Amino acid sequence: MSKPQNIGIHAIEVYFPSTYVAQEDLEKFDGVSAGKYTLGLGQTNMAFCGDREDIYSLSLNAVNNLMEKFNVDPQSIGRLEVGTETVIDKSKSVKTVLMDLFAKHGNTSIDGIDTINACYGGTSALHNALQWMESSYWDGRNAIVVAGDIAVYEKGPARPTGGAGVIAMLIGPDAPIVFESGLRGVHMENVYDFYKPDMDSEYPRVDGKLSISCYFRAIDNCYNRYAKTFEKKYGQKFTLDQVDYALFHSPYNKLVQKSFGRMLYNDFLNNKNDAKFQTLEQYKQFQPEETYFNTDLEKALTALTKTDYQSKVAPTTNLAKQLGNTYCGSTYAGLLSLVDEKSNDLLGKRVLTFSYGSGLAASAFSFKVEKPINHIVEKVDLKNRLANRVRVSPQEFTDKLSLRETRHNLKDYVPSDQVQNMFPGSFYLSHVDEAGKRKYDRTFATSSPSPSSFFQRRSPMMINKNNQMMVKGLTFRTAKTVLSLLKK
Repeated sequence: MSKPQNIGIHAIEVYFPSTYVAQEDLEKFDGVSAGKYTLGLGQTNMAFCGDREDIYSLSLNAVNNLMEKFNVDPQSIGRLEVGTETVIDKSKSVKTVLMDLFAKHGNTSIDGIDTINACYGGTSALHNALQWMESSYWDGRNAIVVAGDIAVYEKGPARPTGGAGVIAMLIGPDAPIVFESGLRGVHMENVYDFYKPDMDSEYPRVDGKLSISCYFRAIDNCYNRYAKTFEKKYGQKFTLDQVDYALFHSPYNKLVQKSFGRMLYNDFLNNKNDAKFQTLEQYKQFQPEETYFNTDLEKALTALTKTDYQSKVAPTTNLAKQLGNTYCGSTYAGLLSLVDEKSNDLLGKRVLTFSYGSGLAASAFSFKVEKPINHIVEKVDLKNRLANRVRVSPQEFTDKLSLRETRHNLKDYVPSDQVQNMFPGSFYLSHVDEAGKRKYDRTFATSSPSPSSFFQRRSPMMINKNNQMMVKGLTFRTAKTVLSLLKK
């Protein structure tokens, strides 16, 4: 088998819950100053789940939609990697649940399992898939990488930085979005900036100030190590001038703005006498770790990067602002946002990527767009899907998170959250038995409002192995039969 060339992303899809809370509504509900979440954090809306959705159902929807929209043959997949920190079971991986989508087509020869380290799991899963294709173990088939989480926080100042969503990517050779082979800067440490030691709770323990300093330290190291590999590969000095776009892991948008400035700060440290850095003269003698919370330097860097931020970074931020933090999916939500916003302008362009996960693990890498990607924009239909979500009140949002608290790790129960607002064809949790085994049904998969609303409102439904619709124990082979029944 010949060595694969131009390995990268052929297709990308996102699944997010159909409900969201507006950050401006949360500001009023929490009694904080106007703009604290919308301007201070840079966020607009936040997706969230009730007790009908979990990481299994979100991932099933993301992978199933990817395969349907892009006509992916289940037999063509040889590796399936999942990156998430949303853990339901201490032994059983999310990947095993996703195998239902392939086993019914006769494909159980799929390598890969879950990768866990805070928000970095998705990137590790992606790198595992890329390295598998470059190795002697590659069997000629493509891979699917799944990255995402349900991010929830207890009541308090961190709650507005939550979110929910899962990204699925089809990886293979001769791709339109090609990763630059051999270009990567990695930084990893043992730090307790964000961690989840409590198995009886979804909520993390967070040291906010430590986490920010870890994030910036990881940027400094990853950026400079990437620069060295770039210079070795291409024989020219690397600066942000070689970057057409930059995307970041986004806990909240304001940190992304600071992070881009941080990369320019590293260019300054490597080129202190460049005239364009004249306004940074007073920071020449500072050690990098002394500047993490220097507000004057932050303002100076923001001013220097203002124009480039709008052109190189802002197009990557839409989904993060609309969904909130999707943890492992965050970096790739940024990629999908960029594809959606700038598809016609990306040919031949380099996109620098920074991925971070607390604890900590981080890397910088890059890709180029080598072929047209308009088909991704058309099939994902991102803006219309975001517009069709349901805005709920902060009180309902709070109630649903309280419901998740009471149902966490619960066995032998039927979820009580309604499904009428879920997107058509969505998998959702229907039952957890006394042994903790989970069963999933699907909402009625049709664009027609009448039967869809009927089944979503009254009759949970699932698709059996023969792709037949199962409703209240009856099997209907066609939508025509369903409609005729409704008319009676």
